[in-house]
Amino acid sequence: MSIKPLLERAVAVKKQIASADTTKKNELLRAMSAALRAQKADILAANAEDLEAARQTIGEVMLDRLRLTDERIEGMAAGIEAVAELPDPTRRVLKTVTRPNGLRIEKTAVPYGVIGIIYESRPNVTADAAALCLKAGSVCVLRGGKEAICSNKAIVKALRSGAKAVGLDEDIICLVTDTTRDSANELMRAAGYVDLLIPRGGAGLIRACVENALVPCIETGTGICHIYVDAAADLEKAARILENAKTSRPSVCNAAEVCLVHSAVAEQFLPMAEKVLGAHNVELHLCPRAAKIISGIPANEHDFDTEFLDYKMSVRVVDSEEKAIAHIAQHSTHHSDVIITENEAAAAQFVAEVDSAAVYVNASTRFTDGGEFGLGCEMGISTQKMGARGPMGLEEISTYKYIIYGNGQVR
Repeated sequence: MSIKPLLERAVAVKKQIASADTTKKNELLRAMSAALRAQKADILAANAEDLEAARQTIGEVMLDRLRLTDERIEGMAAGIEAVAELPDPTRRVLKTVTRPNGLRIEKTAVPYGVIGIIYESRPNVTADAAALCLKAGSVCVLRGGKEAICSNKAIVKALRSGAKAVGLDEDIICLVTDTTRDSANELMRAAGYVDLLIPRGGAGLIRACVENALVPCIETGTGICHIYVDAAADLEKAARILENAKTSRPSVCNAAEVCLVHSAVAEQFLPMAEKVLGAHNVELHLCPRAAKIISGIPANEHDFDTEFLDYKMSVRVVDSEEKAIAHIAQHSTHHSDVIITENEAAAAQFVAEVDSAAVYVNASTRFTDGGEFGLGCEMGISTQKMGARGPMGLEEISTYKYIIYGNGQVR
């Protein structure tokens, strides 16, 4: 079934949300938040259907990505309200230049128009993406995965009722209910309808979008995130950071997947790592040098290139910071990478040479998040270099145009 009629409706109403002022957009967001709370029971019932259908096909960690609770729905509602409190990214004059001939040129932030989002598993993305798109003055076309279709329908029903409550057309929030590959491909190729496409999900989905999209596409990243424990690390601090980065929520893209340990501290630190990770039953995939110090399973050739999204972690011993940086350059997805060190020169070298969207000194990768960066809820983590990079908030999903004011000038 073609999604063209849905896209036509989205295009037809994009001027309505683009022309809405800040007060109206914030009124809309608060109404959407209230509708989520009011329809919480329906959303939880729909989510229970999704969980039951998925229980035989995905593991517990992935089920956790899919699961909604009272607290998570409240978090979604609060996240929308937080977006309402953020400055409006549109209609801002970013730069003004007055030319010698009197022309005044204003670089002005404007909405994209229609933003398509293809995503997997996590139904909270439905509310986050809608809130960000609408505050940025764009219509959103949401295409979630089949495992969350009941949840997404219920969430979008609530959000659309919020739009209706404030006198706006419900089609400023559209959900693609066809979860076959055909609908995703059609969205990728919807030139003339979709102004920007953002994929959120696994490596396969992102690769498919980047390779096949005929519309502008932002490459969001899988997260093979590294923790490098330097020779000058505070090892107690390193153990706390490692535990948090791996185990606080292993199913998300900012969870650490690889631990690199300098050989000068490996015999002391690896047993500490084994203890804190073992408390969470993390399966350690060890290089031969690490396997001589702690217990685990031998790492194979693919482990250091795998985003586990599970209680699993690859471990390698390296002989220098340069070797750690070289390993990251070879295996990183340019998402988030960390050095743990008390040596300022080592930290400076790491942040200068590691080419990732977020590079940390002595902190967990789990902070790579729009909310933690003060951006409100995020659209995703961009790992590309052109345009948006890192957590994408409101400014990153707005564009700009030049407005030129003259008084009869000709060239």
